[in-house]
Amino acid sequence: MALIECRFFSETLKLSTSMTVILPQRTASQIGMDGKASTGRHQTLYLLHGLSDDDSIWLRRTSIERYASAYGLAVVMPQVHRSFYTDMKRGDRYWTFLSEELPTLARSFFPLSDAREDNFVAGLSMGGYGAFKLALRKPEHYAAAASLSGALDVASLSTDPAHQHLIGELFPLVYGDEPIAGTDNDLLWLLQEQGKKPGPKPELFQCCGTEDFLYDSNLAFRDACRQTDYELAYHEGPGTHEWGYWDARIQDVLAWLPLRKPAQG
Repeated sequence: MALIECRFFSETLKLSTSMTVILPQRTASQIGMDGKASTGRHQTLYLLHGLSDDDSIWLRRTSIERYASAYGLAVVMPQVHRSFYTDMKRGDRYWTFLSEELPTLARSFFPLSDAREDNFVAGLSMGGYGAFKLALRKPEHYAAAASLSGALDVASLSTDPAHQHLIGELFPLVYGDEPIAGTDNDLLWLLQEQGKKPGPKPELFQCCGTEDFLYDSNLAFRDACRQTDYELAYHEGPGTHEWGYWDARIQDVLAWLPLRKPAQG
């Protein structure tokens, strides 16, 4: 695998930012690693970080480079700060950056496929919310999406006193003073609205630990999704909001993705 720490200028954000990128490399003599890669442009997973993290965190806290190598999968990890992957009411346009500018720039820098069947998105916590929002709002671009311990019911979180220490000052900056429910930032509403539309729908993978503080938020999304035609692979089990759980579950996500078989190293 090739590891690139890419710093670039975003016209959308009007500032310099960064993404961490893993690219497949076919190898025959590397010790302790599978080196696989398909010919042509690479299948790509956009892997999103959580609230307190940045584009380096998946690489630092998990073995994502080693896991992705076995599948010949490129991984793009962008930096979005505490934006909830949203065009902030009092901040920068991170939704536009994520959904429009980032894929275009990444494909101009690296040999990444633009075919829907070759593009996937996943994330943890805030990133799980971003991953499902991207897949639901841009179903023509992504074949599958995964949420690990996602903040999936932000409308309820925004009014829950138990979570005000996390989002009490942040959500007004992100979403403004209007209710989130019934808007295109509300995943439960998006499930209903996008589910009515014709066209392809991404496959969804959702997991959460039963001791996670976002467990109820995940149950709400699961139950709403089961009322639609979306194909959802749902998994729960013992676990809290921590990296040991996510390191294990990202391996499940990679095994679940509908990937083309890469060439052997």
